[in-house]
Amino acid sequence: MLGVLVNVGTVLIGSLVGLFLKRGIPEKVTEALMIGIGLCTVFIGISGALEGENTLVLILSMAIGTVIGTLLDIDKQLNRLAAYVEARFKQKEGQVTVAEGFVTASLLFCVGAMTIVGSLQAGLTGDCEMLFTKATLDLVSSCVLAASLGIGVLLADIFVLVFQGGIVLLAGLVAPFLTDYAIGEMTCAGSVLIIALGLNLIGVTKIKVANYLPVIFIPPILCLFMS
Repeated sequence: MLGVLVNVGTVLIGSLVGLFLKRGIPEKVTEALMIGIGLCTVFIGISGALEGENTLVLILSMAIGTVIGTLLDIDKQLNRLAAYVEARFKQKEGQVTVAEGFVTASLLFCVGAMTIVGSLQAGLTGDCEMLFTKATLDLVSSCVLAASLGIGVLLADIFVLVFQGGIVLLAGLVAPFLTDYAIGEMTCAGSVLIIALGLNLIGVTKIKVANYLPVIFIPPILCLFMS
């Protein structure tokens, strides 16, 4: 778990630094920075989406995951949890909410081969080198994200701990399901959601991305039957 804890620590430090810097940044600069982050997010999503090999896996994952997420109404539950924090950290009109910042940062920090493979290596062999590398990248990313998206990025630290820590602790059980094929399709599905996040940040759409979060976890199951 050392690699995960280091990653959690770098996200925490980076987010705090970003929130501190945010206070001295003019509003027009913050708005421009948020659009810039949105454009980068779209690019990251497109790059990751290209890792998929089977479009049918993506389509079925999107269909199944969307039904599950919509029935659970994850977006509503997440916003309810964020309401308490948001009451204390009021967002100015036109800025993203705590929940949006949380979902955006959580996906950017946890979707990708580096997260999954690094966590598996840490759990199976104790090798945390990849997670240490990711932690360094997340230190910079969390600082920039927090400066533009606010306190929600700091809360994403919880998701990083649960998601990566869960893979590390369950590495022996989930490793057979997370083949290179499954990881690629999982990354592809998650990256499509990242594209949606980017479009939201730019202001093109208002997609309730949280309701699509189950989509990320469907590909490994489908890959068992479609490999």
